[in-house]
Amino acid sequence: MNRRISLPIERIRSSLFFVPMIAVIAAAALGFAVLAVDRHVDTTPAELPVGFTSTVESARTLLGVIAGATISFAGIAFSVSLLIIQLASSQYSPRVVHTLFRDPFNKRVMALVVGTFTYCVVVLRSVRSALDPGGDPVIPNISVAVAVVLGIATILAIVAFINHSAHAMDISEILERIRRETTERIRAEWTLAEPDGTTHEAIPPPSAELATVIRADRSGWVQQIDTAALLACLPEGATARVETYAGRYAIEQSRLIALSPMIDIKEFEGRLRAAFVIGETRTMQQDVTYGLRQLVDVTVKALSPGINDPTTAQDAIFHTAAVLSELLRHTPPPAVMIDGSRRLVMAQQPSHCELIQIAYDEPRRAGATHPTVCLYLLATLESLIETLDAAGREPRTAELRRQARLVATGCGKPDLLADDIELVRTAYHKKLGPE
Repeated sequence: MNRRISLPIERIRSSLFFVPMIAVIAAAALGFAVLAVDRHVDTTPAELPVGFTSTVESARTLLGVIAGATISFAGIAFSVSLLIIQLASSQYSPRVVHTLFRDPFNKRVMALVVGTFTYCVVVLRSVRSALDPGGDPVIPNISVAVAVVLGIATILAIVAFINHSAHAMDISEILERIRRETTERIRAEWTLAEPDGTTHEAIPPPSAELATVIRADRSGWVQQIDTAALLACLPEGATARVETYAGRYAIEQSRLIALSPMIDIKEFEGRLRAAFVIGETRTMQQDVTYGLRQLVDVTVKALSPGINDPTTAQDAIFHTAAVLSELLRHTPPPAVMIDGSRRLVMAQQPSHCELIQIAYDEPRRAGATHPTVCLYLLATLESLIETLDAAGREPRTAELRRQARLVATGCGKPDLLADDIELVRTAYHKKLGPE
């Protein structure tokens, strides 16, 4: 799917407003359409089926009751939805709110409720008695009958909403939704790896020659990078090195892309910037590691002193392993893309080793004082190693085996391991140079 098209689609899927808004418009159109049918159908009340006839007073009362009840429930439905989101955010992780906003069932129920209210209001304004200004009485029997059907459907939807909301806080349901969405994104963005033992495509080192650097003009999460658009707008003979990736936070004036050799970019700087979609929140549009991050956050939150829920941690650990298994069986998009004499280098793609560290570093540290949690971690590591060995991808198990060793070594030790401290020191020397 085109990156520019997928952005508004993602926003619509995460919006609690769009579907009910469409329902209001559709219900108003339906109301006018059925009223038109009532005006053009020459049917006397005696010719209508039983239950389709009504008087002016009964029509007004019925439409008023349905409209009042549905709009009252609309307020309750929105309140319950926001309460569930708040509870999930505080109990599990603020990151899981992303999946709750995308729940299509709640949006459909809200759409039916506000749509029924809108329909009843449209029809109610057309009901007229003989004493009202305008002459002949108007009793839209067919329109009222449709309102009754919509009212019954709304009652059933309310019951279904209560049932759905009761299950929405089930942590297994939340974790499974995250796992399913992440797996779909991995299969869409990454390719299934061949059993040849390769781990990650080598990224060429940065060129020693001077480069033209384009920097972020705002701060925010990098949601998408349109690599096809970047490659298409490069001049002949140019090499572009992308120094960020989807899922990373871009600080204003931080480096986005470096072009070599040094060239005048005034003509296409706007198109290069437009290829980077920077937003206020992190999304899963192109960031396959975001689902992994959500599951890890649930694990760590469950092991915090304030929550102390090892069973929830167990559930999250196994769902994390399922997502990691999918990642390790796939290969990320190519790090180097070539179009004639133009070359695009993705310099910051996360490696399989880094993905394993995201999945296990924080949970094993948080669970070091919980022997049972350490057993859960070792069980998933054993399963992943066995799966990769059977698939002929033994090189990808090296970091998994290291994590298993760290889990066993760190169990029962409240202090950080020397290996973890060394990670920080290595990162310092790599990024900022020697002391």
